[in-house]
Amino acid sequence: MSWLESPFVEIDVKDVYNKDEKLKKEDVDTLKDWLKKTPHLPPVTELQIVLFLHSCYYNIELSKRTIDVYFTTRTLSQDIFGSRTIRDPALSTALKCGLSVVLPELTPKGEAVIMCKLMHPDSALYDSAGQFKMFDVCTHLYLHKRGPAEAVQMVMDMDQSTFGHLLKVTPSVVRRTLYYLQEGMPIRLKCIHIINVVPFLDKALALIKPFMKKELYDSIKIHSDIRTLYEYVPKDMLPSDYGGSCESASTLHGKLIDLISNTDDFHRFQESQLIDKSKRPKLEDFEQSLFGASGSFKKLEVD
Repeated sequence: MSWLESPFVEIDVKDVYNKDEKLKKEDVDTLKDWLKKTPHLPPVTELQIVLFLHSCYYNIELSKRTIDVYFTTRTLSQDIFGSRTIRDPALSTALKCGLSVVLPELTPKGEAVIMCKLMHPDSALYDSAGQFKMFDVCTHLYLHKRGPAEAVQMVMDMDQSTFGHLLKVTPSVVRRTLYYLQEGMPIRLKCIHIINVVPFLDKALALIKPFMKKELYDSIKIHSDIRTLYEYVPKDMLPSDYGGSCESASTLHGKLIDLISNTDDFHRFQESQLIDKSKRPKLEDFEQSLFGASGSFKKLEVD
């Protein structure tokens, strides 16, 4: 059964232990003890600890840093990470403007594939913070229902993207989301594929490059022909409108909307997991690092 099918039932953490022989209960317990001694962090479930530990390749010290970055970034960026139910105007609008869904099947290497695209070329309602909120909500539903994947590949379809969308992207949102994606989100992001390339792709890449680690930026693969994508993502696991055997992207998107609509308790719990800013060491330094860029990307020159 596809992970997108209702009802939403969180995976039993025991099943994650059984599937992953590298995951050690004693390492999880070490992180539990550390969390008890770290007063600015909120209560964290055992499954969440497991997801962080897996994403950090079982490195305890790196997991500690990732957990702190995750919760601190989410607390300081409520425009992106707060109000996660379907009734949130930013999320509901994002779901009308774009699509972000983890495909039902894994690659032969056990990797998850996240498909992202805009639904139409009108940029009037587009909001970059709302689009990333949709991505984050979808990915967390997947992680908590299916557990961690070996790695994650992203497929960015630019078919309906216009220069008007790019002009509405703010460097502040790009900076915060990319920092979170690389330093806090409990996934192993392996590579980013770009398909249906647009003429202004060079300008889009110029916007994100300053905020990406070299290894992630170098992982970006640009496909002028979708058939080259099949070398990384098997054709059969893609939606039918990309030549695959899966349901269409719009059908998957509809199922995701239904799932989000029926998981209020899950989203509210995540909304409640905020740090105590009064107890977080060096909070001002973190804020300055996180919010170092401001304004919108209005200085692009049209060729």
